[in-house]
Amino acid sequence: MRLLKWLSLGAAVWIIYWALAAWGLRSGLEAWFTEQQRQGWQAEYAALDTSGFPLRHATRIRHPLLADPGTGAAWSADWVEFDSPALWPGAQRLRFPATPQHFSFYDQSRRLVAREMQAQMQLAPGLALTLEHLELTAGPWQLLQEADLLWQAEDLNLVMRRYDQSDRYLLQAAAQGFAPGGVFRRMGQLDEALPARFDTLELQADVTFDTAWDRRAIELRRPQPRLIDLQLADAQWGEMRFRATGALQVDEQGRLSGELALQVKNWRNILDVAERSSLLPPSSRMAVERVLNLFARDSGQGDKLDTRLRIQDGQVWIGPLPVGTAPRLVLR
Repeated sequence: MRLLKWLSLGAAVWIIYWALAAWGLRSGLEAWFTEQQRQGWQAEYAALDTSGFPLRHATRIRHPLLADPGTGAAWSADWVEFDSPALWPGAQRLRFPATPQHFSFYDQSRRLVAREMQAQMQLAPGLALTLEHLELTAGPWQLLQEADLLWQAEDLNLVMRRYDQSDRYLLQAAAQGFAPGGVFRRMGQLDEALPARFDTLELQADVTFDTAWDRRAIELRRPQPRLIDLQLADAQWGEMRFRATGALQVDEQGRLSGELALQVKNWRNILDVAERSSLLPPSSRMAVERVLNLFARDSGQGDKLDTRLRIQDGQVWIGPLPVGTAPRLVLR
């Protein structure tokens, strides 16, 4: 009888704790949306539902909409769900719907359709909710612009892990069966040498940001990369292959400086792809090809290019010769 009383008391305490914790999570989310509205955001949702008793808290936000007028970025979905152990809300799992998620940046709109998309996050204790570890995975996915397919793949794996209480993070990304759309897709259909999908698409780098990733990354501004230690960028599409390693610095305007070791197989085909997709103007094709051919012959490999790219103040150089402008790297 005494044991039954203690069990009943323990159950009652746990029920009260679970209910209070669920109320706290709901109240925190409601307060966050209210605060973003006060800051001038468009921050809306239709309903908050909590489930998961007795071991978890699963809070589903129905029809969320977030739009930041400062950056012009917006996101909406049918729902998003926050799921965490009842004893520790810092281990969060975010689940996303299989229905389209909508992204926009000013006048550019995109739709992401992904199956079994979820993100597991470890957050440091404290009000800042500093990100310690993130793993985003998805099954088959597509990125579309209106009715046009931009990208698709069989899966997605993205890892972001913080180093020792610093602003430095390990980034790893890979996608199996990656297939480009638009011009690249039409080229693959017309050129028998190009399969529909990439054989390899991988990235690994250590990135130092100007501040850690925490709740301010959504509320105020995205942390900006300042140092990039590129351990590997590897992409293979048919007989074409691109590999790069190196170190880059990024200034406050997003301009890149540094040096990359570059290995390219069938580099002339890559120039064909760049020209057909309008990434390389026809007026520049001949000059770039002459420069690359010179370095390929010096290395004695013909269709293979093994050289170093120097990037200074946003300009790209091979040896003493400028070959183009590097894109600016700014996270909006």
